[in-house]
Amino acid sequence: MSATEDPDTLEYEVLEEQEVPDILPVMPLKNFVLFPHMVAPLVVTTEQSKKLVGKLSERTPHFITALQRKEEIDEAHLTQDDIYRVGCVARMIKTINFPDGSTHILVEGLSRCTLKNLNTKTDYPTAKYRMIKDAKDTSVETEALARNASEKFQQIVTMSPNMPDELAIAIFNMNSPQQLSDLLATNLPVPIEVCQNLLAENQPGLRLKTLMEFLNREFQIQKLGNKIQSKVNETFSKTQREIFLREQLSTIQKELGEDDPQAGELLELEKSLEEAKLPKDARAAADKELQRLKAVPPASPEHGVIRTYLDVLSELPWNKGTEDLLDILAAQKILDKDHYGLEKVKERILEYLSVLKLKKDMKGPILCLAGPPGVGKTSLGKSVARALGREFVRMSLGGMHDEAEIRGHRRTYIGAMPGRIVESIRRCGANNPVFMLDEIDKVGNDFRGDPSSALLEVLDPEQNSTFNDHYLDVDFDLSKVLFITTANQLETIPGPLRDRMEVIRISGYTLQEKVHIARRYLVPKAIKAHGLKRIQIKFPNETLEQIIAGYTAEAGVRNLERQIANICRKVARRFAEGNTRPVEVTQRKIKGFLGPVKIEKDVAEREAMPGVVTGLAWTPYGGDILFIEATRMAGKGGLILTGSLGDVMKESARAALSYLRANADRFKLDETLFAKSDIHIHVPAGATPKDGPSAGVAIALAILSMLQNKPVRPDLAMTGEISLRGRVLPIGGLKEKVLAASRAGIKHIMLPEKNKVDLDEIPAEVKKKLTFKTVKNIDQALRYALKLSEKK
Repeated sequence: MSATEDPDTLEYEVLEEQEVPDILPVMPLKNFVLFPHMVAPLVVTTEQSKKLVGKLSERTPHFITALQRKEEIDEAHLTQDDIYRVGCVARMIKTINFPDGSTHILVEGLSRCTLKNLNTKTDYPTAKYRMIKDAKDTSVETEALARNASEKFQQIVTMSPNMPDELAIAIFNMNSPQQLSDLLATNLPVPIEVCQNLLAENQPGLRLKTLMEFLNREFQIQKLGNKIQSKVNETFSKTQREIFLREQLSTIQKELGEDDPQAGELLELEKSLEEAKLPKDARAAADKELQRLKAVPPASPEHGVIRTYLDVLSELPWNKGTEDLLDILAAQKILDKDHYGLEKVKERILEYLSVLKLKKDMKGPILCLAGPPGVGKTSLGKSVARALGREFVRMSLGGMHDEAEIRGHRRTYIGAMPGRIVESIRRCGANNPVFMLDEIDKVGNDFRGDPSSALLEVLDPEQNSTFNDHYLDVDFDLSKVLFITTANQLETIPGPLRDRMEVIRISGYTLQEKVHIARRYLVPKAIKAHGLKRIQIKFPNETLEQIIAGYTAEAGVRNLERQIANICRKVARRFAEGNTRPVEVTQRKIKGFLGPVKIEKDVAEREAMPGVVTGLAWTPYGGDILFIEATRMAGKGGLILTGSLGDVMKESARAALSYLRANADRFKLDETLFAKSDIHIHVPAGATPKDGPSAGVAIALAILSMLQNKPVRPDLAMTGEISLRGRVLPIGGLKEKVLAASRAGIKHIMLPEKNKVDLDEIPAEVKKKLTFKTVKNIDQALRYALKLSEKK
């Protein structure tokens, strides 16, 4: 019947097994339908239902279950319209009370029934009822439906892990379509409204037709689920199966006394690769090589090659890095403690640290510290690493000619190995170290490749996240590495490589800065290195100044450190021989420790002579002064240049001579003098090559001084290039040149007008000792120099 058919037209049955009262208690159910021949547990929570269960006994265990139309209606306020008219007569089998106050009962459905005259005024609902008897249906269609439903459900039980096998046996042995339909409705996921309609239907054939739709759907769901699970298990269990089989093999070998150490090594290697958390591409390459390793005999040479490759992959810090110390003030204290001065470099590092604190995934800048030797470029990298809390890695590029040292060797070569960058990161164990590339200006190139071209990818923040080492043959992320390079001169660095770096120039130290550095760092370091104590040796500031001025001539402090160490060695010998008195290294004792003064400041004291001027030069090792000498002799207007001058300086000399000849009247020179004389220009220290575009002014003044027989003050130094039109062109390296002039005792410096802005970089203590004159053209420069010389 349908859910809307009148129950009064149905055929009813009478239960014969036990006398059932005409009026039975009614237990409303929420979201559950009890079917005949079904045994199910029910949870009793409401007071009315608890009273109902309390009244039941072995003699009268019967009651009616009926589905509520709306779950939210409380049982105490139910009416006959709130309960479906068709329910199920049930028998209570067992009662269990739980500590939480709830009661669980086990019930068995007996027969469909219709409810009449529901009474809700008692402690629990009661009602009269009439049993509904299933219609007899012996048609072929119903039998076919029953067989089809039985086979389909048995297949579902076989595929479902949640259904017991006994259920399939029970279905197989069930010949009654009436009981079969009720059992299927009980065990299939059928909506509650459909369940109520099936309970109200007394035609088994119609019930089976309705259930076939849910049987087919459940069959497809179970089939698809098993297919998905099979694919997952096939992928997931493959590794497990291999591990299990290898464990079994290992156990068998141990029992036979044939323990295979190779199997243990492979398992350890697999574990290492798993813990390394390789990226997808690297993991695929590792798995492929691991399978090859298992197939290759241990005695084969290829076995060692593959094993080494897998070891490298497992040891690289793919996702392992150190945590940055983002305390800006603490980092500044560390930098100030380790280095005196170098404010620009410190400021840049603190700026990077500040941005990193605000943006965690910031790409590291590529810094290039350019300056002469001994100014602290390499040690500064160590301080940066300490300030950031990172690992420090240093790699020297000086003299490197082979590109494979950067990119690594391909594994097809015997003895192949990773590049030095990847290898250094592997050894430090972190993917975000401070990586110092020393002497980047001394990289060479030959038939083996050009390392500077390989560095283009390494030192490009936009590319190095996918750096491909030839040995690894997979991408490795270098974007978290803070690269710091060092160089003495930028001119030898290829343009594209120099363009990728942020250059920070470190010019050198003044006298007072060197004294501070010696006092704070060099002296304590030397005392400790030679086994002395601070009370055993003292270095007054005046002594340090004399050592710097008389025994060192450098932009950095490397030679100063050697001289201090030299003194400490001699003092250490005294104490080793039994001396117990502390030693104070006074100015009078320096000569006994270091010998005669090696550097005399005779520039200002030397005699002024016509044709001799002092120029300023820049070298990779800092600034320097040089003397330019000019003389003439009878000849035919030739120009002789000596002193190992480069092409640029030779051109500057020709330009200076041409300008003076073209303006002979302005400088009151005899024009015939040039035609009847040869002019010789010489720069002493001929064994040292000299070149650069900054000697034009000095050469022109030397020639003019010689021709006019007017000497130039020896404490006046000059720098600047000239054009044929008489303009004085700007130059580079002014700070290094000024510091060199200060060390040499120069008092006056003449420089191009356009270099006036560079004077801001000159330390204040140096500016106080010097006077500066800026000039726009050569006429102004020559007049100033000669006029200043007349005042002396």
